[in-house]
Amino acid sequence: MPTTKKILITGATGQVAREVAESLAHDNEVWCLARFSDPDVEHELLARGIRTWRWDMATDTLDGLPDDFTHVLHAAAHRGDGTDFDAALEINCAATGRLMTHCRRATAFLYVSTGAIYARQELDHPHTETDPLGGQTPWLPTYAVGKLAVEGTVRAFATTLGLPTTIARLNVAYGPHGHGGVPILLFRRLLAGEPIEVPRDGQNYCNPIHTDDITRQVPLLWDAATAPARVVNWGGDDIVGVQDMLTHLADITGTKARFESSDVTRGTHAFDNTRRRALIGDCQVDWRSGLRRTLEAHLPDITVTPANG
Repeated sequence: MPTTKKILITGATGQVAREVAESLAHDNEVWCLARFSDPDVEHELLARGIRTWRWDMATDTLDGLPDDFTHVLHAAAHRGDGTDFDAALEINCAATGRLMTHCRRATAFLYVSTGAIYARQELDHPHTETDPLGGQTPWLPTYAVGKLAVEGTVRAFATTLGLPTTIARLNVAYGPHGHGGVPILLFRRLLAGEPIEVPRDGQNYCNPIHTDDITRQVPLLWDAATAPARVVNWGGDDIVGVQDMLTHLADITGTKARFESSDVTRGTHAFDNTRRRALIGDCQVDWRSGLRRTLEAHLPDITVTPANG
């Protein structure tokens, strides 16, 4: 199949963007920008025919990088140390502005934001794209602030440059690359005998989405791009309680699920996916089967009860 797109992907060593890059490289010319602090990852991408470009958002310009990309996926983020808000805003916003200006001739630009920017409401409230913003991430305070600031930057540059753009607010992503996602991070704590912090009343909810669905939907979100930018929630079809999800993982592995009431939890948000479904359709991976496959990829030594067991 001939090359149809010249694609630029930032943050390509991460859990989400790496799988997208590897999948799209089968039929397209794919370039990946990252710091590549792990040279093995860069070598693995190169072995798949992906071109790499070293880029530190905080210090590097894009001088010398081609500017004829047709499609851009911007997933890189400077997460910060949790305390330096000025640095988080300066690095993320300036780097994003430079990237969009450099790729101003692209057909479509996709920015991966987060549902963490939504202001907290009732724990089971399905957030829509027009709900109030101002979310907090106590586990890394600079994260949500940086993401929200970059959304403003993306909106401004999409309109100013006339660059068709989609801002996709990602929910809880999980899959075989990176650390596996929040479900695997929390499950590893259960394996270590640690209790998971949960709200004192009720539980946090999320819409877990497997990276298989993310990879399939990226081209669809490019097709949905507009100028001014279009905002869309990007999560799985099912609203799942985090405590219920971890209990399920514990049940199929014979692990003890321990929870501890706390005022500080790894807060997540439920999504109303009406807009996403209207634009690009439904997801295909059921969260139970997807988590089972993810467990087997990251923890192959763990015995998992057969699906019909």
